[in-house]
This record gives sequence, C-alpha cells and structure tokens, in this order.
Amino acid sequence: MTLEELQDQASKDLAIDDTQLDIESLSTPTLHSKYLKIYSTYALMLKKEEGDYSKLHVKKWLFFTGKADPEEYKDQDFQLKVLRQDVDKFIDADDLIIKQRQKIEYIKQICKFCEDTLKQINNRTFQIKNAIEFKKWVGGDF
Repeated sequence: MTLEELQDQASKDLAIDDTQLDIESLSTPTLHSKYLKIYSTYALMLKKEEGDYSKLHVKKWLFFTGKADPEEYKDQDFQLKVLRQDVDKFIDADDLIIKQRQKIEYIKQICKFCEDTLKQINNRTFQIKNAIEFKKWVGGDF
C-alpha cells in the first residue's frame, strides 16, 4: 500500500457521520486495530530495510577502501584511489545507498502517518462524546 492510498483510506475512515454517532463509536476499536496492524507491518519493514542499509553500507565501505573481493572490481569500472577521509563522501553519493535511504525515509513517513492516524482514532471517542453533548444541548437536554 502506498502512502497516498493510505492517506485516502484514512480520510474516509476518520470521517464521522454525525447522524450515526452510535455506529461511529462502535467502529472505533475496529479502526484502531486496522491502523495498528498497518503500522506494525511497516515498522517491521523499516527495521528490515535499516538492516539492509547497514549491510550495504559495509559492502560499499569495503569497496571504496579497496578491501572488497577482487571480483567486485572486475564487474564495475572504478579506477579511483579513494582517500580514507573521502570514503564517506563516495558512499553517500553511491546510487544504491541513495536508493536505500530513500526507501527507509518513505517507510518512516508511512509509520509517522500511521502513528498520527492512531492518535486521531484515540481522540475519536472524545469527538463523538462532544458531538453527542452538543446534540443534547441543541435539543434542550442539558
């Protein structure tokens, strides 16, 4: 599921129909469960991607310091002698490292969105209670 799809789905799920406040109130635990499951899935995915990043970073460090398997140098056309102080610059500019970092940031954004959505769901009971209280007040029952 993409972030955009998740945002669209949350917009629909978080809308409260003020004509069916009882049903909205009863659906809150189901919504919480749904978004907690999504959050858990992406949080685990994030941990995996961070592990993959660490492995890739070491692999690239070995490559740029000249300590990698000689076979790796045959596959790639890299003839520079990189100074130890410049290794991090080369690693940071590597296409695979950049792609992996972007993947991690994307998943972090999804996790953040899920956290915020869960907070909204937790506040939903207060919003529904306030709507009920307002309807009572408007109806003269206070």
